[in-house]
Amino acid sequence: MILLSLRSLALSYAVGGDVCITGHDSGPVFEEQPSSVVYPEGLSKGTVTLNCQARASPAATYRWHVNGTNVPVGDLRYTLVAGNLVISGPQYGSDGGSYQCLAMNRCGTVLSRVANLKFGYLHDFSGEGQSPQTVYEGAGAFLACQAPAHYPALSYRWFVNDFPSFVKPDGGRWFVSQVTGNLYLAKAEPNDTASYFCFTTIDMDISTKSTFSKANQLTVQPDANTRKSAPAIKVRFPAETYALAGHTTQLECFAYGNPIPKLRWRKVDGLLPSKAGASAEGPILTLPEMTFHDEGVYECEAYNSEGRDKHQGRINVQAQPEWLQVMSDSEVEISSELHWTCVAAGKPRPSIRWLRNGQPLSTQITFPASSPRVTVTPDGILWIHNISRADEGKYTCFAENYLGKANSTGHLSVRGTQKHGCTHTYTRKNTHTFAHTWHAHSYTRVHTHWPTETPVFVLRQFHTSPTLLLHFLLPLSSTDATKITLAPSNADINQEENVTLQCHASHDPTMDLTFTWAHNGALLDLEDPAGPYHRVEGKETIGDLLIVSGQLSQAGTYSCTAQTVVDSASASAKLVVRGPPGPPGGLVVKNVAETSAELRWSRGYDNHSPIGKYVIMGCSPLSSGWRTMRTEPSNIEGNAESARVVGLLPWMDYEFQVIASNILGSGEPSMSSHTVRTQQAAPTVAPSGLGGGGGDRNELIITWTPMAREYQNGDGFGYILAFRKRNTPTWVVERVSNVESSRYVYSNQSLSPYCPFEVKIKAYNRKGEGPFSQIALVHSAEEEPTVAPSRINATALTAFEMQVSWDPVQHLSANGILRGYEIRYWRQHEREAAADRVRTAGLETTARVAGLRPSTRYHVTVLAYNSAGTGPASPKSTVTTRRPPPNRPPGNVFWKTDGSWVTVRWDHVKALGNESAVLGYKHEGQSALKVLDKGKTSVTLPLPKDNGYVVLEIRSWGEGGDGAAHETIVSRDSGERD
Repeated sequence: MILLSLRSLALSYAVGGDVCITGHDSGPVFEEQPSSVVYPEGLSKGTVTLNCQARASPAATYRWHVNGTNVPVGDLRYTLVAGNLVISGPQYGSDGGSYQCLAMNRCGTVLSRVANLKFGYLHDFSGEGQSPQTVYEGAGAFLACQAPAHYPALSYRWFVNDFPSFVKPDGGRWFVSQVTGNLYLAKAEPNDTASYFCFTTIDMDISTKSTFSKANQLTVQPDANTRKSAPAIKVRFPAETYALAGHTTQLECFAYGNPIPKLRWRKVDGLLPSKAGASAEGPILTLPEMTFHDEGVYECEAYNSEGRDKHQGRINVQAQPEWLQVMSDSEVEISSELHWTCVAAGKPRPSIRWLRNGQPLSTQITFPASSPRVTVTPDGILWIHNISRADEGKYTCFAENYLGKANSTGHLSVRGTQKHGCTHTYTRKNTHTFAHTWHAHSYTRVHTHWPTETPVFVLRQFHTSPTLLLHFLLPLSSTDATKITLAPSNADINQEENVTLQCHASHDPTMDLTFTWAHNGALLDLEDPAGPYHRVEGKETIGDLLIVSGQLSQAGTYSCTAQTVVDSASASAKLVVRGPPGPPGGLVVKNVAETSAELRWSRGYDNHSPIGKYVIMGCSPLSSGWRTMRTEPSNIEGNAESARVVGLLPWMDYEFQVIASNILGSGEPSMSSHTVRTQQAAPTVAPSGLGGGGGDRNELIITWTPMAREYQNGDGFGYILAFRKRNTPTWVVERVSNVESSRYVYSNQSLSPYCPFEVKIKAYNRKGEGPFSQIALVHSAEEEPTVAPSRINATALTAFEMQVSWDPVQHLSANGILRGYEIRYWRQHEREAAADRVRTAGLETTARVAGLRPSTRYHVTVLAYNSAGTGPASPKSTVTTRRPPPNRPPGNVFWKTDGSWVTVRWDHVKALGNESAVLGYKHEGQSALKVLDKGKTSVTLPLPKDNGYVVLEIRSWGEGGDGAAHETIVSRDSGERD
């Protein structure tokens, strides 16, 4: 007789209930997670939707947390649509915060990433305007924006006088900082006098908002003695900037100076990234998609003909957590151990914490403090020892630093039976009896197979315990041995090809047969659908192995084992994977010359396919990465172990790598060589950008572009200048020993003004001199004009304006280039030294002068000017401005409407004795300015169709100009206003 006692504690799990069923159910996996939102403050009728969707079986249910507490879903303002949270009428102060979605079913709970709901706002500018600013022509200036309170960050623009006349760069004179909002002016000009307004904008997820400041008044005073000035950097980026990897970083730099400085950027400790593009020569250096290679010290240089200024700062690149290895679901045997790796990169280094079913892991599983069953190592690996059914669920690993968070989730399933006791006896007699008592706990169905033909059994169940007693009589017989009937054969494939290794077996048909495979003795996982190893579906006696996209690491010995409960059989085969060669080894650099170096290496593993050729790669501080080098021989055959690299730059640091290839592709490069520097050589090219001119009297200024590092070829570097007066035989030679020099000033009291010189330049270093450049023509400094304009005529236009005309000067070319004319004017009782001045910007011979006093006698002179200054003054001309216009506006203004027209009338304005006579009237409203003669004291106008009223200005006019205005609002209703 056989006695079988089964003690089961988990019968309910086998038939259903609120427990995860392995192979049938699946825990939640997020398909959509919430994203952060910026919502306009004060918008009470809108909605915010935070998305959350997860796939799961059974379907997931959802909860939401805000700032760690439950969101009261079901409240009038909070609605759950599928898993999405809809907030109606979001309110600042009560709804702002950090939101997370929880998706759950009977297999576990997962917690989404954090989404922040923040409220955007932009207050109005202060009601107080800025103090007016006055600067002299040629100087630099800035206007402060002083932006109001806001969130998120603003974008800034400025407009002049009227919207939308926005400030434009104008050849680099203007710059608007997107950090402070301030407006900067490199070199002021008289026509910059105006009212300036700071215009700010914020962008939110569903709207934008803008506002602008009060007027900032800027006045530029003309200056006849405007001097040139070297650059002075005023907008400086921080000494330490922290950039976020994958995002765009911008550095700002702007300088005052005359002439207007140009800007260029460089990376002090390496090459400027090519992605900087055109921004490398502008006030904002833009570096998109930052990487750790972009870290370093950056320099902004401002330069003009008068000098240069520099500023440096370091960029440190940091990164939000990013997964290097994500979690995947895991199924383990009961009582075994598990280690789950959570590997994330980030800077600063992310901290790691674990959750189980949405709760911190430490509160989920308890264990003796002296011998912890669950531990998390400092590098984020989770260890669970002696796994039990209570450990099943959804595990989430959070990696976080102050820049953000990342989470990865996997499901832990526990399979197998946890035995608490087992006794059995096996007796072989004529009647063949077997007695077995088994006490088992299992959360999966227990399958028991007894090899019998005609068992006789009796089932008894005790109502006081979950024990099943089975009594049966069964004859036992010997089984057929398991045998390999088709063993795997040796195989030979190319990398990335698929291969099937066959394995068939015979066995006792009354028993289950299973197949396992091992690679070089290590058991293979055949259940991972994303892995390279897969079972080939077929009959029970077939256990073929499919290897997908074979790799070099998968070459070796494969063993197939066919196994029943009583015996097993095995067979093996070898797999050869052919692929690109491995990296060459032992790379050394020898015999380094000025433009070449010899490389030697040893052959790497050919991976079962002969090496066909080698390619040498190199990099230097000037290259953006590794590039293919020129070699001798140009084609390096596969049996070679040395070659010479040619075409190198003298006095330059290089590293090299060697890559082998065969018909299957190119392999991994060798380890980089040590850094070598090529020998020095004399320069081979001449400096570029040769020019010059300007300066003080008796000076010749010569300028050029400093030679870049790749053309210097050695230390002890400098420049040799040669110059001579045009059409003379003798050259003057001067040496400039500073590698960064870009100008030379030659002074000689005998120099004629604006004298043409032929100039050439070459470079030198300790190894010798390079070739001369092409000859350039440069003029010595100009001197002030020596001739005055003639036939000066000044005519009064109004009480406040006059027009001045003159005959141009002649024969000025000997002293320089005529830039324009300067008009000086002063009142009769004043000294000429106190004269006001106005300059023309070209060769015009007439100009209007405004800002005069009425009924005043003025003296006027005109002078020619060039870059060296002004010439002698012309003879004086005298003019008296007209009497002022009436100081009183039109009175007794009244109007009467007739349908869509209105007639406006007023009393005639009488001029006083010291005022100019009234010649007519002007009115301005919804249409352009209209002028009436003095006989008319009324006007008929159409009323606008949209609002039914118009603001009307009426003023007198005459020889003295426009009189005071009367402003009135004319509506559709008849009436009058004083």
